[in-house]
Amino acid sequence: MPSAPLFRFGVIADPQYADLEPNLTLDRYPANSLVKLRAAIEEFNRHDLAFVVTLGDIIDREWKSFDAILPVYEALRHPKYFLLGNHDFAVAPAHLGTVPARVGMPSPYYDFSLSGYRFIALDGNEVSVFAPPAGDPRRQEAKDRMKALENAGAPNGQRWNGSIGDVQYDWFAAKLREAKAVGEKVIVMNHYPIFPDNSHNALDSGRMLALLAEQDHVVAYLNGHNHAGNFGVSGDTYFINFKGMVDTGDTSAYAIVSVHADRLEITGFGREESRVLAL
Repeated sequence: MPSAPLFRFGVIADPQYADLEPNLTLDRYPANSLVKLRAAIEEFNRHDLAFVVTLGDIIDREWKSFDAILPVYEALRHPKYFLLGNHDFAVAPAHLGTVPARVGMPSPYYDFSLSGYRFIALDGNEVSVFAPPAGDPRRQEAKDRMKALENAGAPNGQRWNGSIGDVQYDWFAAKLREAKAVGEKVIVMNHYPIFPDNSHNALDSGRMLALLAEQDHVVAYLNGHNHAGNFGVSGDTYFINFKGMVDTGDTSAYAIVSVHADRLEITGFGREESRVLAL
């Protein structure tokens, strides 16, 4: 008889809603995401889930897009968590500082514990050329990081990628130590991938990967951003890049993750793949 999981949670990546015509070149259908999200929430509501997380790019662009998509989440009967992505900052400059509050986030990065697990949600947009206000030194810092990557021949020095600042990095490292001290396993969540190498990886993926390489209690790193999806294993950590909900005219992508004592079971819906990952 298979054992019941410790808990389950739902995952959505990149709904990227906006009232726009499809982008046929990229095979993205931003307007269709309201229907896809409603269907995903109906499925989530059939299950006993601890929470549902959206890994960023809730909207494609325009402040008013939040007014259309956020009410759809009200049908969800489970607690919900959000991360933000680059597209969530494709709004008028006056709104840049209030995006986290608009989606009900108490702060841009945070953590919480559940059944022996610590979830750490990062703000990968902190040092970027789109999230800080114009003239903020973090924009220049992002350009410097992009240039360094370009000079090194790395593929990810792109304006659509972001990274975390030093204060958040120190907070992240402290949270990892804290979890270790109390015997918790860790699942990290960010909009941006850091492994395997890809043009969508965070601007600070090298530093992040080096930090995680020292942690034997980090079981998984979950992200969106690269709509094609991706998967890798480095050290003791699974790197799972969930596929974009916004892509294709008629198929969706989302998942339910079941956390067992000895494995993670990912049940994929639509284009998302199912996986069994031994711990």
